[in-house]
Amino acid sequence: MRKGMISTLFPLGEDRCRIRVIDTFGTEPAYNHEEYATLHGYRTNWGYWNLNPKQFMTMFPHTPDNSFMGFVSEELNETEKQLIKDNKASNMAVVYGKEASIWKGKEKFLAILNKYMEIHGTVYYESQRPPEVPAFVKNHGLLPQPEFQQLLRKAKSRFSPPHSSLNHEFFRGKPTSREVFSQHPYAENFIGKPHVWTVDYNNSEEFEAAVKAIMNTQVDPYLPYEYTCTGMLERIHAYIQHQDFCVSPSPVPPGAHTSQSPFVLAPNATHLEWAQNISSVAGAWPPTHSLRAWLAAPGRACTDACLDHGLVCESSFFPYLNSQDAFLKLQVPCDSTEWEMHHLYPAFAQPGQECYLQKEPLLFSCAGASTKYQRLCPCRDFLKGQVALCQSCL
Repeated sequence: MRKGMISTLFPLGEDRCRIRVIDTFGTEPAYNHEEYATLHGYRTNWGYWNLNPKQFMTMFPHTPDNSFMGFVSEELNETEKQLIKDNKASNMAVVYGKEASIWKGKEKFLAILNKYMEIHGTVYYESQRPPEVPAFVKNHGLLPQPEFQQLLRKAKSRFSPPHSSLNHEFFRGKPTSREVFSQHPYAENFIGKPHVWTVDYNNSEEFEAAVKAIMNTQVDPYLPYEYTCTGMLERIHAYIQHQDFCVSPSPVPPGAHTSQSPFVLAPNATHLEWAQNISSVAGAWPPTHSLRAWLAAPGRACTDACLDHGLVCESSFFPYLNSQDAFLKLQVPCDSTEWEMHHLYPAFAQPGQECYLQKEPLLFSCAGASTKYQRLCPCRDFLKGQVALCQSCL
């Protein structure tokens, strides 16, 4: 839905804080802020609504800047799970790629897979089989969802050639700059082996080793808790109870009002933690005592920097870090400190020993990176199988 359309259906006046936008791809703050997007080349047909980024609700946790709504997947009972295991083919793989162009240039990868497994595909074509799809692939054409699910349940493994959002037409014009290094980052980061294997299909030895390992691995059907009916209801209930976008944010972030931040340097001196002798901020959700702050490496987004430590980025915590004292606690030497409107701030720039603080609260962003900056990143823990909620969020 484009901005003009939503403005007609819902006049973006005083009730704009009550709007929730179902967003397939996710909307990063740089694309959401109209003035900033216009000045810095981030305008798209889907962006610049000037909403709180958490008002965008996504099907997968693409960026922690948005709210992960998700959806409900079918839950199987033990009998159904056993039936799937009994009907599992030992040497069958489904390669997901509906467009013929996705298969182009993947001949070497497919030939290795064909040595060990019978390959099935669901490539759409009207009359003549696309030349990009090798003859050894058993193509079913586009399948209705129930038939496609049955095909997947028979397969031992599934592979999809990955693409980058920077080099693929499919992502052009979407309100995101994230680089997609695997077919499904959520499955890679939050499910993982043995259910999800992420391999470089350009590395023949690595790929062939993964195929052999998969063939020798017994895996039970698995559904993440957050995609069950109970998991989704739990998450949505927490949002309804705690998210309030109608409270006007302070024009100057909270970190600027005090001379000191409520953080202490962790014993191993790698990151900041909320001081034990300071209570969590009243009404803050997620609770502020779950905050951990790291200075990311140059060129590293906060989304990735937090995942490196087994945590997730929490954009609502940025205001508490947005102070010079946070840099000082991390022993970062700031020769100068500037307040500017930039989606990568707060951040440290070297050379120059310059510290930058965020001037516009709507631009606090977990997404985004530049080799020029080391970003100051707010992270938190999460419940196993419920990445949207911290361990003390319920």
